[in-house]
Amino acid sequence: MDRRRFLGGAAAVAATPALAALPDPGDTAGEQAAALRLSTSAYRRLDGSTSARDLEESVKAHMRLIQAITRDAHADQRPRLAAVGSEAASLAGWLAWDMGDNGSARTWYGAAIRAAQAAGNPLLTAYQTGSLAQFEAHAGNGVQALNLAARARRALGEQRLAVADSWLSSVEALAHAAAGDRRRADRSLTASRAAVATLDGQEPPPWPWVFSFTETKVAAARVACGAQLGLADWVLSEDTGALATGHEKQRALLVLDIASGHLAGGRVDAAFALASRALETGLKYRSGRIVERARTLRRTLTTTAPPKPVRHFDEQLHGVYL
Repeated sequence: MDRRRFLGGAAAVAATPALAALPDPGDTAGEQAAALRLSTSAYRRLDGSTSARDLEESVKAHMRLIQAITRDAHADQRPRLAAVGSEAASLAGWLAWDMGDNGSARTWYGAAIRAAQAAGNPLLTAYQTGSLAQFEAHAGNGVQALNLAARARRALGEQRLAVADSWLSSVEALAHAAAGDRRRADRSLTASRAAVATLDGQEPPPWPWVFSFTETKVAAARVACGAQLGLADWVLSEDTGALATGHEKQRALLVLDIASGHLAGGRVDAAFALASRALETGLKYRSGRIVERARTLRRTLTTTAPPKPVRHFDEQLHGVYL
């Protein structure tokens, strides 16, 4: 295929969600904000098929450009540009998380929250605070994640958007699971599912949400909670085939959660056969998050005579430095 035609088509696809928000001609600050947001959207789409390590420098350069434009802008234009900067910082945090650089991820998510506050946008502030809460929940820091989720809800104030409520309830479920509280995790999942039922599936999610929150997302959160809690029935009772959506890296993380469910149920061979597949994806994309999640799974099994799938898994991990 002609390279220019391919890149032009890819750019058109990436541009689609942002075109409706393009500013009126002559609105310089609006044009800059729209162009910068369009670039952030393109980088976010590339994340699904590209190593975060390959995207990192481009996104950092993008952040520097946003900061330079914001610095030179008039005071009344800076809130709009701060919102753009918040989105880009959140993406940088996501990439750092994927690389397994948790310290940088926290720094970037913190920057995203501060930029959202500077933009004076409560909804964006809630989204970025909830994103950090989700990160901490997956990192096993349940209490901190719950505190952040509570801050996110306070930022929303009177805005009771169903997508925000359903997503934050799923984040709270993950936080309770990280804290080892099955009952509260189950309660939060029930609340998330109830909020999803009120959503209009035909309506696109409101900005800054860049994804639709559906029953499938709640089911995936339940699988993740089950993996954290070591509950095979929570993991394996879901239609895991239907959950295998999204890009390869997302599917690999789901497969590792499913592997945890098999391991909790005593099915060691099945667990490590699945984990081996997920690890292949992690190595392909040099994803520190996937590789470390695989190492965590391996640490949960203690045996002096590992079966063949476990030995194969150990060979895959040998000499991996991510």
